[in-house]
Amino acid sequence: MKRGNLIFLILVVAAGLGIAAAASLLHDGLSSRAKPSPLEALIARNARHLAIPSNARGAQNPLSASSENLRDARLHFADHCATCHANDGGGNSTIGQGLYPKPPDLRLPETQKLSDGELFWIIENGVRFTGMPAFGGHHGTQEDSWKLVLFIRHLAQLTADEHMEMERYNPKGPGDLDEEKEEEDFLRGAPVQQKPESSHPPK
Repeated sequence: MKRGNLIFLILVVAAGLGIAAAASLLHDGLSSRAKPSPLEALIARNARHLAIPSNARGAQNPLSASSENLRDARLHFADHCATCHANDGGGNSTIGQGLYPKPPDLRLPETQKLSDGELFWIIENGVRFTGMPAFGGHHGTQEDSWKLVLFIRHLAQLTADEHMEMERYNPKGPGDLDEEKEEEDFLRGAPVQQKPESSHPPK
């Protein structure tokens, strides 16, 4: 084959791959409700693997899965991570379901087969082009991140009591706080305050 024909063939193949990649990335427009295509998922997994330094992948968790460490991590996860990942790690939260790509189910093999070092690196550094932020240096210590690695390993065995405890530590909006106060007032026998009527005139 002549050199010119070979170059032309390579350009055609490259253009075809580029078009296929663009179509894969832009399916359903730019909607974050879409599900990433298999090609996107493959590219993202490989890019993530290549982005994590080899020495980080081999790092060992210096902490043991003691009940104290797991509880610290459980409450930290409830306060900082469950907004997107949900308390059970399944990713079925209001915010999580609105992200693109959706948060992975942390209980499944795709996450569980990552090394402790890889999980730690992701927690500390985040993942570009996703909703996963870098928590290193901003929301705690490296010890907190290692504890979260322990908790991610524990997610498949999460008990109902642990889940209930986490719910008490989930971030709450003003409506949730008002509702909790009303419940506490009711249980204490305090008089229930009437909510002010709307200032809008009736139609």
